[in-house]
Amino acid sequence: MEKYKGKRALITGGSSGIGLSIARMLAAEGAQVMVTGRNEAPLEAASKEGLIAVRSDAASRTDIDALAGKVEEAFGLLDAVFLNAGITESASFEATTEQTYDAVFAANTKGPYFTLQRLLPLLAEGSGVVLTTSVSNVLGQLDHSVYAASKAALRSMARTWARELLPRGVRVNAVSPGPIDTGILLKKLPAEVVDKMREDFAAQIPMKRIGHPEEVARAALFLAFGATYTTGAELAVDGGGIQL
Repeated sequence: MEKYKGKRALITGGSSGIGLSIARMLAAEGAQVMVTGRNEAPLEAASKEGLIAVRSDAASRTDIDALAGKVEEAFGLLDAVFLNAGITESASFEATTEQTYDAVFAANTKGPYFTLQRLLPLLAEGSGVVLTTSVSNVLGQLDHSVYAASKAALRSMARTWARELLPRGVRVNAVSPGPIDTGILLKKLPAEVVDKMREDFAAQIPMKRIGHPEEVARAALFLAFGATYTTGAELAVDGGGIQL
């Protein structure tokens, strides 16, 4: 079965984690998929899976312009855009620096804003745009003031863009992950620390477990292709964490 045969999709931050899961599901069902990332090793691995892998910094205007050119050359138009690239930084309010503030907002808010702006001429009528926000945008989590604010801004943009792009026949929605086991923590912390964090996260979730990237990917694909009467919405994928 090739559910997405003939579809053309771009996934920023698509060489690992949630983005890579989205890319794999699309490619497995016949779509042409381009992913971006900043690190060569995961990009090279993604290209070996049949994905078009492009090194691109989501916060760089120069890279954004170059990416749009590559998209047009490879696909002409796009049927789906997943603005998934972003960074996570945690620090107390007192310890947060201006450098950290600027870096987080550049990657999580400014980058998606100007990426979508630059891609507008390449969006096919009926296409879907999906932003990756976070349940942090509605929670008062310790040490996440800047990260949460950047994702809340992105959530607001989803509403405004959804309204503004209606005349173009483009839908804009957001997928909001809770604690997801993407493996990124193991790159930063010892395994025993990560195991304890996973246990703590799971204990706070009604489903008593953390999520998998594939579970977020399925929700993102629904918003991009299946939810044809939905725009401006945010779908939480968090085991019931902000609902129950």
